[in-house]
Amino acid sequence: MKHEVNSESDPDHHEVVDLDKARLEHNLRAEEASSSSAESGTAEAVINVDRRGGPPSPGLLDRVRGAKRRPVVPAWAKSQQEFKAAGKGLAAYAWHVAAYHAVRTPWYASRLALQAPQGAARFVGGALQWVADAEGEPLRQSAATNEDIGDYLKLSRQRDRRVRWRTVVMVGVSIVGTATALSMYVLAPAWLLALCGSVATMAMGWLGQPADAPVIRRAVEIPRAHKLTSDIVLRALGALGIAAINQAQSKGGSGFSFTAPITRDGAGWRAEGDLPYGVTVTDVIDKRDRLASGLRRPLGCVWPEAVPDEHTGRLVLWVGDEDMSKAKKPTWPLLKGGTVDLFKAAPYGTDQRGRWVDVTLMYVSGIIGAIPRMGKTFLLRQLLLIASLDPRAELHVYDLKGTGDLGPLERVAHSYRAGDDDEDILYALRDLRALRDELRRRAKVIRDLPRDICPESKVTSDLASKKSLGLHPIVAGADECQVWFEHPEHGKEFEEICTDLVKRGPALGITLLLATQRPDAKSLPTGISANASSRWCLKVMGQLENDMVLGTSAYKRGVRATMFAWGDKGIHYFVGEGADARIVAAAYVDAPTADVISLRAYKLRKEAGLLSGHALGEEPAADTPSFDLLRDIAAVVSAKESKAWNETVAARLAELRPDVYGGWAAEQLTSALKPYGVRTVQLWGTTEDGKGANRRGIKRADIVKAIAERDGTAEAA
Repeated sequence: MKHEVNSESDPDHHEVVDLDKARLEHNLRAEEASSSSAESGTAEAVINVDRRGGPPSPGLLDRVRGAKRRPVVPAWAKSQQEFKAAGKGLAAYAWHVAAYHAVRTPWYASRLALQAPQGAARFVGGALQWVADAEGEPLRQSAATNEDIGDYLKLSRQRDRRVRWRTVVMVGVSIVGTATALSMYVLAPAWLLALCGSVATMAMGWLGQPADAPVIRRAVEIPRAHKLTSDIVLRALGALGIAAINQAQSKGGSGFSFTAPITRDGAGWRAEGDLPYGVTVTDVIDKRDRLASGLRRPLGCVWPEAVPDEHTGRLVLWVGDEDMSKAKKPTWPLLKGGTVDLFKAAPYGTDQRGRWVDVTLMYVSGIIGAIPRMGKTFLLRQLLLIASLDPRAELHVYDLKGTGDLGPLERVAHSYRAGDDDEDILYALRDLRALRDELRRRAKVIRDLPRDICPESKVTSDLASKKSLGLHPIVAGADECQVWFEHPEHGKEFEEICTDLVKRGPALGITLLLATQRPDAKSLPTGISANASSRWCLKVMGQLENDMVLGTSAYKRGVRATMFAWGDKGIHYFVGEGADARIVAAAYVDAPTADVISLRAYKLRKEAGLLSGHALGEEPAADTPSFDLLRDIAAVVSAKESKAWNETVAARLAELRPDVYGGWAAEQLTSALKPYGVRTVQLWGTTEDGKGANRRGIKRADIVKAIAERDGTAEAA
């Protein structure tokens, strides 16, 4: 590159300078000066660490590999739920407006008819003013006042021309209008005359209405939620009092760099961008109330969030049209029908945008924490209701608060207790011991299964459906679980068993859900809280409780359930399903509704023959030695017998293990065999007095097959 400069001695003399050569010489001189300074020790060497011309821009391959691709079709456009909601809303709006004005149509017609004379006068007066060029009168008057003769004469001539041709137009229109009116009066039918008269009257009435009292008013109020703009966002961020943002804005900057356009996202607006260097999303979340004030929106409408897998200064600001706690929620899909496969996701609540959030209750253990009266028990009950809609699931329900909030689940529960009396504690302890034994049995079954049937060494939906294996889903839920862990005598054992279930249960089809209003180390042991993969945290009061439920350092990452207001009942942070923390409002299911859902679950189980335990009126026996029912039956029914009546088998079992099977009847044996897939059938046999009879019984081949399938041996054939 060359440049032409003037010589100092001779301004008219021009010298051509090679800029690239000059820069190279300058750099060489600078390097020599730096080297000599370093050798002499009088100054530090200057090292250039940046390339000239600023930081290099990413190359094509870097952009291809590292570019964050936005979805071709936005989320709202793919949501069938949002399309249906928008269509219903539009139809409801149109119907309301039509009905509103239809009811008031007679009143509109009366007022317009009364105002028609005034409107006709305004029409005639306006027409005459138009013909007389009244709109030019102020200009002509101004020219006359200022004695500007030239302008006045020009304006006067212009007025004369306008008045002449406007008069012609007015006369022509009057003649044509009068002729048309007379022709219609003579030739037109009565209904057409009435219609034209009504239209003319209404038109004159419309012209005659006062400006401050219109005849027709709006059928709806204009919503207060206006479109979110960049100016509104910057104004709100500037009101937070964060020094780096205020400093940037005072120097003419924005203090917030938008990385995407502000778009409609569900029932609200979404803005995304980068905060100034050193400012984190947590700083903004801490001042959510001031942010809401800056946006002039209710607190429940403003939800600042961090962006997963991005730097801590990337902010997503979602501003809803309505307060999340007051917005109308869609109907829960499981409310009126449907079943659940616990190994698949099921909807349980909606996010701020009104979109359903799913939960999978298998392969997880979960904890729920909140202060009292925020919806903790309702949330636990809803999760257990979801589990009840899988007929295979075995429910163990414990309402340690003793108020009966989990009562609707009693009719489908395998184990159920409400209260914390001594007998309730011992009942729960025996049940948990049995669950631990079941955990160990399942581990052996899984270990012995062929790899082609169980390749991942965990219970799957297909394995759970095989009754002979006894790997059906088990979901245990306890409200106010701190009662267990703080028990002076059995607290340590409760903690030990629950910790084992939380750690090993998920892979073996056992889910433990614990809810507490005191999420601290004593009420929620660390071994349990650290291994729970699903967490629901409603409003809590401090950082300690927040991190006990949501995980260590959640508070520092900006996941803060302390920001929820008292009115945000049912709204919580949900951590699970392999995603970052999400804000969810659980579907509202009150006690009568829960009772209806549990009745449906009861019918499903009864039809499938899967009711067990407490649901059948059975109570767990006192602590007894472990036993294997199938092998005990195989032992008392010899290989020479192909079949045996239930009453005969029950009597032989009572002789074999009196402490276990003593008092068993034929019906109990039938119920005990159902989980293994063994069905009792009508069998013909001979009684003790030699008479033939047809009674319920079992076939030994079915018992041998069930044992083989459970243990994964070749005898299954």
